[in-house]
Amino acid sequence: MKIIAIGAVTAGGKTTVVNAIKAKLPRTASLHFDDYSFDGEPDDFTKWVSKGAEFYNVWDLSPLKADVERIIGSGECDYLLLDYPFAYQNTMMKDYLNCCIFIDTPLDIALARRVLRDMKAASADDIRNEMNTYLNSARICYLQMLTDILPTSDHVIDGSKELETIVNEAIEIILSTPE
Repeated sequence: MKIIAIGAVTAGGKTTVVNAIKAKLPRTASLHFDDYSFDGEPDDFTKWVSKGAEFYNVWDLSPLKADVERIIGSGECDYLLLDYPFAYQNTMMKDYLNCCIFIDTPLDIALARRVLRDMKAASADDIRNEMNTYLNSARICYLQMLTDILPTSDHVIDGSKELETIVNEAIEIILSTPE
């Protein structure tokens, strides 16, 4: 079985791409990082980022690891897609990964998607406050992904392309990745 991590900044398209690939590739399962609660998960991401190089290992990914091992043991899948932001940076998961793909979505597109997705019922003041938070503290978290995760991924796909193009490029990478 091939285990492929799909990473991107928040609202960079991870879940959308994983679900689209899963619909096209038979015998494919997926696990989504956001479906879990992990011990060690930081309360303040800005402080977490400022702690430096080892911060990816503060996350105890045991629940995700257990699900990966369960799917491997089932023998029912040829591919396991992880909607997963850390690529090879967390030591609990790195040895399971055959390939890491990073969707390099420009930050303005990711921010616009996040506002459209998460703030549908928000007031104009709420949106202005969110933009202020992004500019003053949250943007550093997005930039850290581009510093740590993008260059350590095996493949980078331009996240400003049409979804179908991104999905087709990812499938080509997946099919050519050795087990």
